[in-house]
Amino acid sequence: MQELILLKLGEVVLKGLNRHTFEDKLLANIRRRMKNYGSFNIYSKQSTIYVEPLQEDCDIDGAYDACQKIFGVVAVVRARPCEKDLEAVIATAKVYLKDTLEAVRSFKVESKRSDKNFPYGSIEISRHVGGALHDAYPHLTVDVHRPEVTVMVEIREKAAYVHGPAVPGAGGLPIGMGGTAVSLLSGGIDSPVASWMVAKRGVQLEMVHFYSPPYTSPQALEKVLELARLLVPWCGRLVVHTVPFTEIQEAIRRDCPEEYFTLIMRRFMMRCADRVAKRVGAKALVTGECLGQVASQTMEAMASTEDAAVLPIFRPVVAMDKEEIVRIARRIGTFETSIQPLEDCCTVFAPRHPRTHPKVEDVRELEAALDIEGLVDRAMAATRYEVIRYGA
Repeated sequence: MQELILLKLGEVVLKGLNRHTFEDKLLANIRRRMKNYGSFNIYSKQSTIYVEPLQEDCDIDGAYDACQKIFGVVAVVRARPCEKDLEAVIATAKVYLKDTLEAVRSFKVESKRSDKNFPYGSIEISRHVGGALHDAYPHLTVDVHRPEVTVMVEIREKAAYVHGPAVPGAGGLPIGMGGTAVSLLSGGIDSPVASWMVAKRGVQLEMVHFYSPPYTSPQALEKVLELARLLVPWCGRLVVHTVPFTEIQEAIRRDCPEEYFTLIMRRFMMRCADRVAKRVGAKALVTGECLGQVASQTMEAMASTEDAAVLPIFRPVVAMDKEEIVRIARRIGTFETSIQPLEDCCTVFAPRHPRTHPKVEDVRELEAALDIEGLVDRAMAATRYEVIRYGA
């Protein structure tokens, strides 16, 4: 039988009467993701999703890597099915795990008998398979506490399955089950991580990026689009709305005190993001703000930002250390792109001495000198978008 992939479910199994809705969405997401790797039979049984290749030329390696980035899956394993017969299980383990067993010095066998009609219990299966593998690979010792490798045997409804240890999946909930949100995507480290963290809760994202030509370059915009491409294997298809921000920033610089530049700029960003959210039916905004990381991310500054927004603002990294954010950025593959030294609209107009503890009333009064609605209307009229699809 041909090698397949088993996907283990986590939080989805706790959804009670709504569980089938979550599983159906997860199956649809997996089928969509697997289209790039060939023809697969994908179905769910006993809290496990089976990804079975239907043709010899299916890209099982690519599918295996892709499955590790699908939200809703907590563990991923490649397995070899065989007949539900003890001798067939032993023969399959000897051959399928040959390279793995030859490379280690200790092992153990764990078995799970979901099919209670199978004539051997889990402990008996492990003892028989372990003894046979020890005979076949005499350099191995059995270590039930700290083995270098654990051989897994699962006796399920259709077949028996032999595999090594599972690798972690993405966890979370299936994309699409948490509604839609608009995420403000800059070229930095934090906002891609914040986007990923919200997507992990099943939220479909629409991205908004603010650029300010000629102060920001085409290369800086391309960097942000590349960050979106790196998020797509986790988040699914993304639409990046690019909002021209030059006129707004120049008006702020001309008519407002310098120490309030960043605060008023971020209020305009919230207004524009709200407009995008209304267009696409989103119910929240997402930012990469982290408390105390920079001068514009104090409690008072965040309150000033929220005052200009209609929708709730999610800040997934608000309480994280920079090292924690960087660790996630490395894991999801965005870090190296984020640290490329290219300008963005938040840095080119940064004040020398920003106001860190503003009063909302003062900010409202200062921005009243601006044509708020006109500036936002013109920015939104000139907004463009780019659709980034998985595998494109």
